[in-house]
Amino acid sequence: MSLRVAPPAAHPTSTSNTTASKLSATTSTKSKDDLDRGAPSAPGLHDTLRASLYPQSTASTQTVTTAHPLESRLANWQATQEATRLQILRRNFGIAEPLRRGMELKLVRDADSFRPSVLGRPAGVHEEILTGRDAEITWEDVYAGQDGMRLAFQGGDGQGTGWMEEMERKVGMGKW
Repeated sequence: MSLRVAPPAAHPTSTSNTTASKLSATTSTKSKDDLDRGAPSAPGLHDTLRASLYPQSTASTQTVTTAHPLESRLANWQATQEATRLQILRRNFGIAEPLRRGMELKLVRDADSFRPSVLGRPAGVHEEILTGRDAEITWEDVYAGQDGMRLAFQGGDGQGTGWMEEMERKVGMGKW
């Protein structure tokens, strides 16, 4: 593995709405019948809802299915930075250090996998320290959301869900 600073640029440089191919920067092995020719009601227009805006994933990169291609690019950036950091640790300290950090990270993620919304979302401080992101402030740190809220259209009165009710759903006690 090379020590890349940035992930390879696999995003399309342009799109074409009038040709048979979906993205002009990528090659496709599909037959002519399988190609996306646009919206059914207007064949010359690009159908954004049915078409993919991000490049097809390869075996080495993971694709984030989001609304914006930059989110996929950011996820690939973080994955590349993490792989580079682990490769540097492996070169300096041997295989034991990246393995130990990987096991610690798995333990931290498993410990925070369920926490009742009444108690708030898990802080993730341990995970941020292990991944080297403890000095960053992201939008998840600022916006907590309304995870435990039950809205009126969901049959609730806008109050938060009780932790016992949430735990019963988690362990499947309502299925009896």
